[in-house]
Amino acid sequence: MKKIAWGITGAGDLIRETYETMINIKKHAQPEIMVFLSAEAKSVLKWYKIMDCLKRDFPGYKVASGPNTPFIAGSLQAGYYDLLLIAPATANTVAKIVHGIADSLISNAVAMAAKGDTPICILPVDQVRGTIKTYDPDGKAIYLKIREIDLENTDKLSRMENISVIKKPADIYGVLGLEQ
Repeated sequence: MKKIAWGITGAGDLIRETYETMINIKKHAQPEIMVFLSAEAKSVLKWYKIMDCLKRDFPGYKVASGPNTPFIAGSLQAGYYDLLLIAPATANTVAKIVHGIADSLISNAVAMAAKGDTPICILPVDQVRGTIKTYDPDGKAIYLKIREIDLENTDKLSRMENISVIKKPADIYGVLGLEQ
């Protein structure tokens, strides 16, 4: 894959691992990666002290200014990108996609990619039944109970046309046909 549109939502869980994966892919495979962020993603990246790295490593990144931002919608419909990757994806974003709501940059990008038949890959953060352990920006453990509704939405997402759901950031290498 040569051209990837990579959307990031406001999920703190998996954000560090996802960013490390982005850097490794950029360094070793050298695809064209257009990074775009929800407004919440920008806040989370700042909180996790990753935003300055993103500015340095992906200087052309974009931040949501509305759901139908021209830099992404037309390109996804026209097939300019080989893949739309949303990683990590919040439960809110997954719910919107599953229910056909395209009122944010990320959910609208998925709708546009689907209309243009661009392959879509999504990494939802809520995939494991029970309680998960994640970490705050200072490395302190946080335990989160995953809601049944979020698991149901992830399951529905995995059955949607033209959408692949992955379980962890390392799975992105396989999606791109790369070795880890």
